[in-house]
Amino acid sequence: MSRGLATALSVVFHPLLVPSYLYYIVCYQLPGLVLRPLLPERWFVLGTVLLFTFVLPTLSSVVLLRFGLLDSLEMAARRQRAWPFLLATSSFIIAAVLLYRPQFFDALLGQMMVGMALAVGLTFLITLRWKISAHGVGVGGALGLFAVLYLGGKAGDTILWWLVGSVLVAGAVLSARLALNAHTVAQVWAGLGLGLGLVLGLGAGLAAG
Repeated sequence: MSRGLATALSVVFHPLLVPSYLYYIVCYQLPGLVLRPLLPERWFVLGTVLLFTFVLPTLSSVVLLRFGLLDSLEMAARRQRAWPFLLATSSFIIAAVLLYRPQFFDALLGQMMVGMALAVGLTFLITLRWKISAHGVGVGGALGLFAVLYLGGKAGDTILWWLVGSVLVAGAVLSARLALNAHTVAQVWAGLGLGLGLVLGLGAGLAAG
């Protein structure tokens, strides 16, 4: 894989963008999966996700860079990832609190954000000792979500294509991170395993409950 393509894949499927992609797909591309809020009001859900999982974490990293606490937004060194991941975790938790309101939103919307907040929090804790791939966690979580929806028989036949697509995207993103020498093989597979395992585990727990 060329460095240009690897960089493009890393940017397009940045872990802070993946939540917005997933909420867009769930709210607008899988008919019948979400009933509340109604279609005209779903902009609020997508706007909340975009604000708290991308805009605010990105701005916090820019501020850290401005004050010299980061060398670059790529955060190649493990030791520089702690503060950005901690701030991102806080922002994801706020989003989870806002969306986990069964009286206004379908349970799935809140459950998704709770899972994402847990994933970011675990990534932060692991990063204190080891450089796990956040890209791997992101695509692993996406793969897990589509797998849970498919196995649960939700969203009809359409979900199968999203599941297949997520497998292809996960493979491409992991390959891109390796091509850029951003992570070792163990780090990308650990990230994928964390994201996938966490979502499958939460899905199984919710189904059992």
